[in-house]
Amino acid sequence: MKIKNKSLAEISECEGYCQGEIYKWLRTYNGMHGYVSLLICIFGTIANILNIMVLTRKEMAKAPINNILKWLAVADMFVMLEYIPYTSYQYIYMKGDKDLSYGWAVYLLFHMHFTQILHTISIGLTVTLAIWRYVAIRHPNGSCANFLLAHSREAILFPFLISPILCLPTYFVFKVRETHELATDEAMFHVYFDNNSILYRFNFWIHSVIIKLLPCCILTIISLVLMHVLCEASRRRLKLKDYDTTAKYAIQFNLNDQTKSKRPPRCDRRNDRTTLLLVAVLILFLVTEFPQGLLGLLSGILKKCFFEHCYPPFGEIVDLLALINAAVGFVLYGFMSKQFRTTFRSLFFKRHFGSSEMTRLTRVTTTCV
Repeated sequence: MKIKNKSLAEISECEGYCQGEIYKWLRTYNGMHGYVSLLICIFGTIANILNIMVLTRKEMAKAPINNILKWLAVADMFVMLEYIPYTSYQYIYMKGDKDLSYGWAVYLLFHMHFTQILHTISIGLTVTLAIWRYVAIRHPNGSCANFLLAHSREAILFPFLISPILCLPTYFVFKVRETHELATDEAMFHVYFDNNSILYRFNFWIHSVIIKLLPCCILTIISLVLMHVLCEASRRRLKLKDYDTTAKYAIQFNLNDQTKSKRPPRCDRRNDRTTLLLVAVLILFLVTEFPQGLLGLLSGILKKCFFEHCYPPFGEIVDLLALINAAVGFVLYGFMSKQFRTTFRSLFFKRHFGSSEMTRLTRVTTTCV
């Protein structure tokens, strides 16, 4: 059954919420969201499959960071696969109307829980990625780094185990509820929540603060530290840019042993590129996740009217940002990681790829964190 009209009581209760030009623009975009999100999901699913294929190669799988990126791609791939039937039916087939059948209500409930769990897993893996890189740069030979290397599988498994537990309040807040239309007494089913319950408020605080905003704060701090490390490395390279000239004159004075240590090691330069890639991943994550946390926080504070009238218009944009974040990993890795490009070419263009380059790449991979 389709329905467009809302009750007069609901309209009067929430009158004046979320009006203005920006909401008109958002509602205009909502008419295109189905087609835009469907294209992104198709591209993102294929891209993440390619990510998984490349990151599981022997020369790539040796690095723990690549394993984290691989499982991040797995979570993103399932988010997009599940979003395809949702957006196809909700935005393209129904064209903005509401289907109040029991089957669709159950699917919406599943969609809500499934995507929230997978997004929480992605957040956990991203935080793990950031912490791992921070430890590798700041304390490469410390006990913490050795502990992480010894328990890399457990570190990756932890977000998969803790995420369903963190999302536990959501399972009890949202339910499928049956109502009847007064005129025809026809049964209508929709996802219902009691906005006056303590659990409802608690759930939004957990979702917005613990799951969204707290990781964003952690990632912001770590991103600033990593960018500071990159700036230090850049200044260090500027000081050593005259190495070749110094080395040329050192040959005449037998000073090679003294100047040899001044060359920036290839491994250091590669580590800088890896750090830059991860900073880009973290910044992209912050741009997409922080608005979600802020909207969730406002939904918990401002109650039902904000959630029902303000969250949906922004919800489409938030979904779009999250889908873009999940889809562009392949493009980001391809542009910023020479190792990723080399492995990709060796996997799909073997005839045009030299074995000597892959041998060198494998040797570098085993000696760099």
